[in-house]
Amino acid sequence: MKPVYLDYLSTTPVDPLVAEAMAECLTLEGTFGNPASRSHRYGWEAEMAVEAGRGQLAELIGADVREIVFTSGATEADNLAIKGVAEEALRKGGGPVHMVTSAMEHKAVLDSCQALEAQGVAVTYLKPDDRGLITAAAVGEALQPETCLVSIMHANNEIGTVNDVAAIARVAHEAGVPVHVDAAQSVGKIPVDVRALDIDLLSISAHKFYGPKGMGALYQRRRNKTPLRAQIHGGGHERGLRSGTLATHQIVGMGRAAEIAGAALETEAARLTAQRLRLLAALDDIPGLYLNGDPQQRLPGALNLSVADVEGEALLLSLPEFALSTGSACTSASLEPSHVLRALGLDDALAHSSLRISLGRFTTDAEVDLFSERLHEVIPRLRKDAA
Repeated sequence: MKPVYLDYLSTTPVDPLVAEAMAECLTLEGTFGNPASRSHRYGWEAEMAVEAGRGQLAELIGADVREIVFTSGATEADNLAIKGVAEEALRKGGGPVHMVTSAMEHKAVLDSCQALEAQGVAVTYLKPDDRGLITAAAVGEALQPETCLVSIMHANNEIGTVNDVAAIARVAHEAGVPVHVDAAQSVGKIPVDVRALDIDLLSISAHKFYGPKGMGALYQRRRNKTPLRAQIHGGGHERGLRSGTLATHQIVGMGRAAEIAGAALETEAARLTAQRLRLLAALDDIPGLYLNGDPQQRLPGALNLSVADVEGEALLLSLPEFALSTGSACTSASLEPSHVLRALGLDDALAHSSLRISLGRFTTDAEVDLFSERLHEVIPRLRKDAA
């Protein structure tokens, strides 16, 4: 039997209704054409399907369809937003260029910023507070006259905490600085309204809300548009910001996933919050168990726990009937402690002993209870063996 899946922050399975919609775009009998081929019916139908998907995604985040730029995922969207803004600022010249981000961002943001540092861009990396949050006050203190962008994630991909990006945007905009938000983990899980949040740029990933891998988008506000320098050239697709033949089936899948997520947002969030609290309550009697990050201001189904006196990898190996992780899937090959937990102030021992537990659409109460029971069995045994 396959293990119980508790790694929904890493990726989500494609919803069966999404897979069905995608399959209809793959064969000769379906909508398989090139959306840019406007000389025949196959192309027209594909273009209509693409624009329908764009509309479904736009509706989920409260955007205009003309504000959605399709990408291969949130990683590419992050690169387009961050490098696009900074390189445009460098091109204009006139002095130094500075950016503000945080030390707990996804590697797609951190590595993009480090690449820009090699080009002479100065970057401030804010540390989270003891709740695992980046505050608007901290952002305000970091702003400089030459700051061209603030890039702060909405929900953290390891500990699940949710930043008040609306407050961060207010502070940045008062100084005339645009804001980019990596919303890969929040879109489709909690309400994300780009108008209410007052965001300039926002990155989205389909596979985080039961859509296909290899599909994402960047929201770029039309009003007071933040200039971007394209990162991929060749054909001028997506208003010149992202060249390449649009993947009709992927976009249809993302759109359908967005539609399903929007309809189920409130009920699914309530169910997952109840399951998260159920699990925490069941584990309350285990000594030396620490919740990383704010207990309330977090994604409905996300937990990150450090288990004192137990090595995280040993704990994973002792739970073969569950699929979960000790940190971000994007850095799982590294032996280094999580950069997020280090930024939070955890020592290496506790950082190495962390478990990232994420519940999702197909998680049952019985699976939550079984996981709790197994932790009660495994943790004391591992501590005894290590003594």
